[in-house]
Amino acid sequence: MPEIRTALIGVGAVNRSFLEILMRKAERLQAQYGLSFRIVLAADSSGVIRRAAGFDPQELYQFKRNGGRLNTLPEVVNAPLTQVLQETECDLVLEASPVNLKDGEPGLSVTRTALACGMNVVLANKGPLVLAFRELHELAAQNKVGLAYSATVCGALPVINIGQRDLIAADITLLRGIFNSTSNFILAEMNSGRSFADALAEAQRRGIAEADPSLDVEGWDTANKLVIIANSMLGSHTTLHDVQVTGITGITTAQLQAEAQHGRTIKLVATAQRTSQGYHLTVAPTTLDQSDFLGSCSGWEMGIEIHSDLYGKLYHKIWEDSPLPTASAMLRDAVNLMRK
Repeated sequence: MPEIRTALIGVGAVNRSFLEILMRKAERLQAQYGLSFRIVLAADSSGVIRRAAGFDPQELYQFKRNGGRLNTLPEVVNAPLTQVLQETECDLVLEASPVNLKDGEPGLSVTRTALACGMNVVLANKGPLVLAFRELHELAAQNKVGLAYSATVCGALPVINIGQRDLIAADITLLRGIFNSTSNFILAEMNSGRSFADALAEAQRRGIAEADPSLDVEGWDTANKLVIIANSMLGSHTTLHDVQVTGITGITTAQLQAEAQHGRTIKLVATAQRTSQGYHLTVAPTTLDQSDFLGSCSGWEMGIEIHSDLYGKLYHKIWEDSPLPTASAMLRDAVNLMRK
C-alpha cells in the first residue's frame, strides 16, 4: 500500500482539521483508495519538526489544539524551513500557512521549493497562487508533479474542479459568487441586530476568519478567490490589480434592516462579466432580492452562479461553519493527486 510521506506547513485550524480527518478516516482511506498518509514534517510560526518514522496524528493534533509550539518539541530542526524541506524525503506538501499578499511568505517559498524538489503540493493558502499563478504551474509541469488548490476557493465546494473538469469548451459569460463565509455571516448577524465587532469575534472563535480579518471584511479574500477563478477557469491572466474591490466595513445595520423591509439584502458579491475587452472583475457589496440565488445565501453559506453558452446556468451552494470542509478539500486534492 502506498504510504504518502506528507509535510504540514502551518498547523492552524485547517491542517489541524486535516489531522482530525486522518484520525477518523485512516482505515477508510486505506480500504477505499489504497493510500496512507505519514506525517514526516510539520511547521508552525515557531519552527519546524521532522521525524522520518512519522508523527502520530492524534498526538500532534492534541499538542497543537492545546496551544503547543513546535519549537518546544525534541524533533525541532534549527534550520530554515525551505532548507529542511529540501533535505526531507517527502511526497506531498499541504500548505495552509496564513495568507500574505505582500510577498507570499512563507507559503510562496515553500511551494516553489517543494515543486522544484519533485514534491506534489496541495494549497489552502491563496497567496502563492495570487502572486505567482503561472510560475508555479510552469514549475510543476517542469518537474512532473501535481499542484492542486480546490481548497482555496469556497472550501469544500468544488468550484475549481467544476470549472476545469466539467465545463469543457464552454464560454463563461457571467460568474457571480459569495466567496467569503465570514463576511456573509457578519452581514446576516448585523441584520439581526448584532454588532459588527461581536459577529467578527464569533467568526474568529470558530476558526473561519482569516488570521488577518481585514482580508475578509475589506473584500481581499474574495478578490483573491476571484483572481484564482479567473486564471483557472476563464483563461484570463489576472492579478489583484485587475479587480475593483470594496469591502463591507461601510455597511451599517440600519442599511441592512432598511433593505430587509423591502425584501432585499446586501451581500459581498464577486463578479466576472465577459465583455468585448475581456472580463470585468469586481468585488463589492451588492443589493439583491432575497429571492435571488445569491440573495438567499445566508449566514455561513457561500455560493456561485455560472452562466455559459454550452451548459446553461449553474448554481452551487455550501454551508461551511468550521475549517473541516476546507481540510476535506485538501484531502480530496491529495487523494486525486496521489492516486495518479
